[in-house]
Amino acid sequence: MSVDATFEDGAAKPLRLIAVDSDDLQVLSALCQDAVFPASEMQWQRGKQRFGILLNRFRWEDIPVAEQGGRKPERVQCVLAVENVLRVASQGVTPGDADTILSVLSVTFEEGDADGGAVLLTLAGDGAVRLQVSELEVALRDVTKPYAAVSGKVPDHPE
Repeated sequence: MSVDATFEDGAAKPLRLIAVDSDDLQVLSALCQDAVFPASEMQWQRGKQRFGILLNRFRWEDIPVAEQGGRKPERVQCVLAVENVLRVASQGVTPGDADTILSVLSVTFEEGDADGGAVLLTLAGDGAVRLQVSELEVALRDVTKPYAAVSGKVPDHPE
């Protein structure tokens, strides 16, 4: 017997998502669009083959609720973790620079000729981070409670 969902089932909870194929990664990419972070928040654990970033993610999923409730848009801190990382390369990014704030445009996967491929983090201002992986596994996990976006505005991308 099935049970209908209740209003309480829809309450805001921290996101915890894993992408293991390109379709999954599109969802994570949409949620990470316009996330900001200092370059010092990127870390590659070579021995564990793990690359992580602490992001201040814009809560795109909360926009309809915020607008309806008359409150400001929100951000939340989250960790974007990429597993099975063999190599890391960057362009237009100075790793470890706490004064440089970067903004995520997209997270995509490029299939390789053999097993694996590359996770590409495209950043505003022509920056990019390329993570060579043996297998695609990317996790997104909210680690703080949401807070009002400092700007009080929804990010805008004029054409």
